[in-house]
Amino acid sequence: MERELALEIVRVTELAALSAAKWMGRGDKNQADGAATAAMRAMFDSVSIRGTVVIGEGEMDEAPMLYIGEQVGNGQGPEVDVAVDPLEGTELVAKGLNNALAVIAIAGKGNLLHAPDMYMEKIAVGPALAGQLSLTEPLEKTLKRAAEVLDKPLSNLTIMILDRERHRERIETLRRVGVRIKFLSDGDVAGAIAPALSESGIDMYVGSGGAPEGVLAAAALRCLGGELLGRLLPANDEEYDRCIAMGIKDPHKILTMNDMVGTDDVIFAATGITPGEILNGVRYMPNLRAETHSIVMRAKTRTIRFIQSSHYLPNKQLLQETYI
Repeated sequence: MERELALEIVRVTELAALSAAKWMGRGDKNQADGAATAAMRAMFDSVSIRGTVVIGEGEMDEAPMLYIGEQVGNGQGPEVDVAVDPLEGTELVAKGLNNALAVIAIAGKGNLLHAPDMYMEKIAVGPALAGQLSLTEPLEKTLKRAAEVLDKPLSNLTIMILDRERHRERIETLRRVGVRIKFLSDGDVAGAIAPALSESGIDMYVGSGGAPEGVLAAAALRCLGGELLGRLLPANDEEYDRCIAMGIKDPHKILTMNDMVGTDDVIFAATGITPGEILNGVRYMPNLRAETHSIVMRAKTRTIRFIQSSHYLPNKQLLQETYI
């Protein structure tokens, strides 16, 4: 893939973030998600790709745009798989909480897992622990192994996990072992990426979250040298059959990075909507300007760019609001 694509994709996540940010704290997650989705879809028309959405807002009959199978881009560039989450953390924006992101991952055609919309068990780590841990071992053993590899006492390990009732047993194990816990209210992608960024202070991410979000996080971790292991958790026969229909022969298989994002180049971009561990949120400034903070990464080069942009809002014709 052309390296220029990385900066083009950031322009798409920036516009989605700007569109969603105006709904921060207003209690309407659907309006926020709709604004981000419409902006992202419109901006894709300027990107030189022949893209197919493999992870998006749902099936064609469920989503009016950015649905699975939709063609995006101006049709003049490489054929690519596209995974999007225009607003990762709808509740976060609605409630004015941290860690909401606009996210895109792009890889060569056929490389991104067409992940069904269901839960996935996950363990995500940074470069130091990549290849060192297993999803099949008991959590207590995994934690002890991580402490050994990182050369720190268990009490100094910091583990991130979504604050959910389904994680009760895991949380009890974490507390019994004595590690530090950082809870997330939402924001599965940001949580899984955090261990690969030293400034986050997170050593490991565990628990279950959305499968599509797992693929997006895996794309970022490929660029960062980290690792995500996953296992789909079909809740019933219908979800199991859906996995089979989507080409996943063994829905209970441990999914590696290669399974989720392939072995070729991957580009990942995200723009902060609300502040978080990784990125600052959209900030509205005087003189009809807004600032965005983004990250864009490419697996082939392992280059990581943080981009702070200042936008003159009246010139953003695709934004669904008048700023003058």
